[in-house]
Amino acid sequence: MTLRTKLQDLGLDLPKVAAPAANYVPYVISGNMIYISGQIPFLNGKKMHIGRIGDNLSTKDGVAAAQACALNILAQVNDAVSDDWSRVKCCVKLGGFVNCTPDFTDQPLVINGASDLIANVMGDCGKHARFAVGAPSLPLGVAVEIDAIFEIG
Repeated sequence: MTLRTKLQDLGLDLPKVAAPAANYVPYVISGNMIYISGQIPFLNGKKMHIGRIGDNLSTKDGVAAAQACALNILAQVNDAVSDDWSRVKCCVKLGGFVNCTPDFTDQPLVINGASDLIANVMGDCGKHARFAVGAPSLPLGVAVEIDAIFEIG
């Protein structure tokens, strides 16, 4: 089963690759690693999940935002390997930032939106190390930003 088929089974599609919002590249391949720049929850150019968790957004909204970030991460990986997922060995690590109020402490639950999606579509090779931290604000006012590292062959 292909990555696209697995996404479709979940009712999801691989979005268009998001262009960088500033002076950086969306990913770098170094040796057998792909380093994915932080991805935000805009899908196909559509702004979504703007705000702070614990303020105007719920934990459930944050999970959806993290899932959108994961879709953008997968789109960047897909671009990096020219749609040849047989080259992808595993997801090594995710780094999750949650735009939240100071008293919000469920950042890991929010970032599970990305972790769960990647593990669901990639199986065991989608299991990864990660961090999930709170931030007082994120670029463009988004609720979540996530970067990633993948190993390729």
